[in-house]
Amino acid sequence: MSSKPKVAVIGLGLMGSGMAGRLIGEGFGLSVYNRSPQSAALLGERGARVGKSPRDAATGADFIVAMLADDQASKGVWLGENGALAGAAPGTILIESSTISPAWVGELSKAAAARGCELLDAPVTGSKPQAAAGQLVFLVGGSTAALEKSRPVLSVMSREIVHLGPSGSGALVKLINNFVCGVQAVALAEALALIERTDLDAAKALAVLTEGAPGGPLVKTFSKRMTAGDFTPNFRLKLMLKDLQYAIKEADARSLPMATAAAAMATLNKAAESGLAEQDVSSVIEMLRK
Repeated sequence: MSSKPKVAVIGLGLMGSGMAGRLIGEGFGLSVYNRSPQSAALLGERGARVGKSPRDAATGADFIVAMLADDQASKGVWLGENGALAGAAPGTILIESSTISPAWVGELSKAAAARGCELLDAPVTGSKPQAAAGQLVFLVGGSTAALEKSRPVLSVMSREIVHLGPSGSGALVKLINNFVCGVQAVALAEALALIERTDLDAAKALAVLTEGAPGGPLVKTFSKRMTAGDFTPNFRLKLMLKDLQYAIKEADARSLPMATAAAAMATLNKAAESGLAEQDVSSVIEMLRK
């Protein structure tokens, strides 16, 4: 019998399914729950116990990992009679890896403490390929003691674990990170759209950007997707739009106007309204090409 802890994973979308796959591949006892059953069934075929509800999946787990779209989805799976928190025994560590607001992290942390549990807000950087390969970076807020207990679980899903401070710190840094990524994505799309409307050699002009000062990992990755026209979701456009909304709200609460975030959000919103919400965020270029 395995001596590894039992883990529940709730939310098996592009990210959660890869994370769960890593855990079961490393021999952890795994239970899963997903609102749509197909992803859960695939993991069930690999030996995971498929829960009938978040509460059912969480029952008996030492760690509960959630990877969901937003605050509303997170609340829906954690709280209530059939929520994961209702199935968590005292001493269970909750690992909320969704990109959510610090305000909701605070609420969930209090609910966890009332249950005798502890919460880590541990959103990630990386997308679908990194989740499947165990190459995510966890941005963690919460106690050092809870993090140390969680390292065996987090380490098989990641290449790095960054402890950023007390509860809410991971969530806040993730929003700041994604705000910068969203602005970069829109700026690159505008740059490429401009190149394509000139007589420039597009490949050479784009190489100046990707190989020069602007050419960080995101610019390199998104430029390939934009030029290839392959917008298979790795990070859905609607989720980047949501993250910018959350980041702007955090800045507003601190009396900081974020003009670049607001401009990027407006462009992404137009792209979502044009039918690109479910596509990869790099698909924003298609709206600008029209």
